[in-house]
Amino acid sequence: MIHLLNIKNHPLTVSQIIATLGILKSIKMFQHMRIQWLILLLILILTPEVKAQKQQNRPKIVIGVVVDQMRWDYLYRYMDRYEEGGFKRMLRDGFSCENMHINYSQTATGPGHACVYTGSVPAVHGIVGNTWYDRSIRKEINCVEDSLAQNVGIPNNGNSRSPRNLLTTTIGDELKLSNNHRSKVISVSLKDRGAILPGGHLSDGSYWYDGGSGNFITSTFYMNELPEWVQRFNDQKLPEKYLKESWTPLYSIDSYHQSTEDNKPYEKTVAGDKPVFPFDFDPSSYGKVRNTPYGNMLVFDMARAAIEGENLGSGDFTDMLAMSFSATDGLGHGVGPNAVEIEDMYLRLDQGFAKFFKYLDERFGENEYLFFITADHGAAHSAGFLKEKNLPSGVYNLGFIKEIVPHIKEKYGIDQVIESAQNAELYLNWDAIHSADKNIDEEELIDEILRFILKQDGIANVWNTRKLEDAPWPDEIKNRYINGYNQARGGDIVIMPQPGWQASEKGTNHGLWYPFDAHIPLVWMGWNIPQGQTHRFVGMTDIAPTIAAMLKIQMPSGSIGTPIQELTK
Repeated sequence: MIHLLNIKNHPLTVSQIIATLGILKSIKMFQHMRIQWLILLLILILTPEVKAQKQQNRPKIVIGVVVDQMRWDYLYRYMDRYEEGGFKRMLRDGFSCENMHINYSQTATGPGHACVYTGSVPAVHGIVGNTWYDRSIRKEINCVEDSLAQNVGIPNNGNSRSPRNLLTTTIGDELKLSNNHRSKVISVSLKDRGAILPGGHLSDGSYWYDGGSGNFITSTFYMNELPEWVQRFNDQKLPEKYLKESWTPLYSIDSYHQSTEDNKPYEKTVAGDKPVFPFDFDPSSYGKVRNTPYGNMLVFDMARAAIEGENLGSGDFTDMLAMSFSATDGLGHGVGPNAVEIEDMYLRLDQGFAKFFKYLDERFGENEYLFFITADHGAAHSAGFLKEKNLPSGVYNLGFIKEIVPHIKEKYGIDQVIESAQNAELYLNWDAIHSADKNIDEEELIDEILRFILKQDGIANVWNTRKLEDAPWPDEIKNRYINGYNQARGGDIVIMPQPGWQASEKGTNHGLWYPFDAHIPLVWMGWNIPQGQTHRFVGMTDIAPTIAAMLKIQMPSGSIGTPIQELTK
């Protein structure tokens, strides 16, 4: 009997077990054993094998990470100082898509997070920007704005947030639908849109940071009261504890050879009068966390609390945790990609991942979780930096948009021809146009506006959104603008600035199709991920269908992506 019990440590196939029982029948000690006992023995031996097979066919948890404003080159730029357990581990043990691009035009936070988790583009999922102009109410709206929801976790102060503006399902929604809601989906971020759009419509809890209170909050779209584990987390007052610490560089400031010196005229202030280390903060100014490495620490802390509070990865079905790090974006907008502060933030983020992976290994097992990391968009070099290096750049004056109004007034007699300007798109005032003269040739009017805009410094192209398919651009560029245009939410004219040109010499921005905004990292690691890399083109829309293929579930309802073949063979 000792040898039989040891079978549990060396599982046999069903055919091997049946053959073994056949042999046992011939042994004298089993000749008088009833058939019921044989069946029971078969069940006892087979059960561990079935359970093992079930575990092997799915990851315990999918952990998706979006690092806000992470350029692709950040994976390698600071490699000499990354730890073995952070970014180096991802690239060493995982699979990297080196030629990963955002395959639509508006490279911004809202569209990026929506695309990663829907496998779709603004033309379909509807998130055309962080904000857009709603013609029906003549108002600019936030991409996650919801007048029907209220805040949970802080006193109600008006409209809250939800995914109602997202027109398609997410991969998390499909995961829950695949097993009758027995998977859990949780999302956390400093930004509301960084938590809400990845969490999707069926999220079990999407939590974002409130800079006024220092708490992670949610809305009544999801629940009426914060779970106890979130309340306990908020009670720790971690933002206050972090902000009591002075932010000093990890290494000697003179050793940051991948960055410019620690005070350039094209950097905005982080704290105090100059963007210069060290940085000291008022512990009660909770909003300051958004621009410091402490914001990333908070997201790691909240993610661990979510795993333990929701007991993620311990059930019979795969769970999902979406994490978005947005402090990188808050800092990046101020100082630009070449600042010492950015380098130090990524070195600290790398340390955070090394500790987080160790935690995940201990909790789930090294290859029992599926992990991926990407970005919502990249960032351009500061216009001031490019000018300093004699590289193509400049500062365009957006005042020309206002100058269009008197120009068209004089030529056509139309008052206020521009109703709104959002996401490098102009919304024309059609009521004013039609009121002025019903016989105005609309195409002629738009062409006149296009000619006016093309005369402005720093403008590469401008086009009528009704005719994007006819734009005289390379197909790769044209298709990205078509993917980014949503007829119900988009404007009438799209403006394309020259590469390197920005609205200010200081800090940086994003939002264009150019590689500095659209070339982003994508690295997979963990469950069923082979080691390697590919340099073929991979679109941001390919992430969600790849997860769907690996988990053998339906892809999101608006997905236009293709599973990454190297991961789904």
